[in-house]
Amino acid sequence: MNTHSLPTSTIIAVVGSGAMGAGIAQVAAAAGHSVKLLDNRPGAAESAIAGIRAQFAKMAEKGKLTAAAASAASERLFPVEQLSDLADAGLVIEAIVENLEAKQTLYRDLESIVAVDCIFGTNTSSISVTAIGAALKNPERLAGLHFFNPAPLMALVEIVSGLATDRAVAETLFATASAWGKTAVHAKSTPGFIVNRVARPYYAEAMRLLNEGAADCATIDAVMREAGGFRMGPFELTDMIGHDVNFAVTRSVWNAFYNDQRFLPSLIQQELVDAGFYGKKTGRGFYDYRAGAEKPAAQSEAKQSPAGKISLFGESTAAEALAERLEHCGLSFSRSPTSDGRVATIGLAALYVTDGRSATQRAAENGVANTVLIDLALDYCKASRLAIAAAEQCEPAAISSAIGLLQAAGFAVSRLRDIPGLAVMRTVAMLANEAADAVNQGVCSVSGADSAMRLGVNYPQGPLAWADQVGVAAIRDVLANLGASYGEDRYRISPLIQRAVFAGRNIHD
Repeated sequence: MNTHSLPTSTIIAVVGSGAMGAGIAQVAAAAGHSVKLLDNRPGAAESAIAGIRAQFAKMAEKGKLTAAAASAASERLFPVEQLSDLADAGLVIEAIVENLEAKQTLYRDLESIVAVDCIFGTNTSSISVTAIGAALKNPERLAGLHFFNPAPLMALVEIVSGLATDRAVAETLFATASAWGKTAVHAKSTPGFIVNRVARPYYAEAMRLLNEGAADCATIDAVMREAGGFRMGPFELTDMIGHDVNFAVTRSVWNAFYNDQRFLPSLIQQELVDAGFYGKKTGRGFYDYRAGAEKPAAQSEAKQSPAGKISLFGESTAAEALAERLEHCGLSFSRSPTSDGRVATIGLAALYVTDGRSATQRAAENGVANTVLIDLALDYCKASRLAIAAAEQCEPAAISSAIGLLQAAGFAVSRLRDIPGLAVMRTVAMLANEAADAVNQGVCSVSGADSAMRLGVNYPQGPLAWADQVGVAAIRDVLANLGASYGEDRYRISPLIQRAVFAGRNIHD
């Protein structure tokens, strides 16, 4: 078998005409293939095709397709009623229920119908490709072809190889997905593949923060959006996904990794599921979506005056951004080298970027009682909000001065309870750590991990590129300090990160 993309003369079969199956059928038809759509629900395939054709017509109206191209793509869609109708397919993509036995049965039945060189592409998001293939006479023809919802819009496709998958099959699917306008990444069949594995800390660390009373949902969401640059905060995102779905994926990954503490599910989310509060689709989740309910606002500190002489220290990105923002506001300051990692002082307060220790611990160990920590930001120059935490030893006047300084620099300030690592920093460190472990274990490449997270879940930056930006040693220190604070294996440091630090290189080098 060659490793070029499947020619447009290849008939594509899609089994399952729900949102995902219909989306995949739309992508394949738009790319020039004849597409057969099969569903065991009477009339479902016809209904899905009508919906796809309406989408093509809408795209033509908006100028995204010519009228001729939209018409031609619509004519390439065919509803079929039984498996035997798929005998001439060159690629069969299943998008049916997430059940191992159902998928095995489907492909086992298809083996006696389609040609020997027909490729099987499962769209499973959580089931082992190796396990699905184990039921087949020719498991080498099966690979994961994991699209993301909505398939016509999301750029990423994970090409997942099971233990028996022929490399040529994976390469052909990679080339085909690329020809269809997608960004394909190779992955090994391990729990969660790339995206559903690496994304777990985004939800898990936020729920830990909530459980420890760091702040309310609206404040944590705002910090993750306005400082971290994420499109949605973790609580609004899980409400949109549905807690039944998100919790099931978390439990699946946790169980598949033999209850590894890194993937430990949250009792808070368990409670939501038990209550039937699945999020937007049920009207209640972390937020209340019922008629008349108001979404709570993020907590922002009241206006404070930047009382005291301002000094900036070192040349970190945080210090340089503060200098730029203060100059823009017309505030004067002095510059000095830093000896203990501080970014700024004002009055009694000393400001540091969090290193994974609590402010209280850092104040005690540094001998600087008036310690105020600031959270990580994707871009300190552009961020509109920053989270801070103050040591318990810190005097109220020092906290007020620190808040006033950041407000004068144009930040909305959210003060969190003094939790190790604050919000953005601990989340980014854990995302980078999980991505690094995936690479270290041969699940994907460094570039594949970053592309998957940017394109599959719209992260503002790939987690490994973000680790390089922050500094791999700084990420290592945050993880080490989190591990020491909690005494949990959850925060163990990936060998890939450790090697990069010892070698004095970036992960992308």
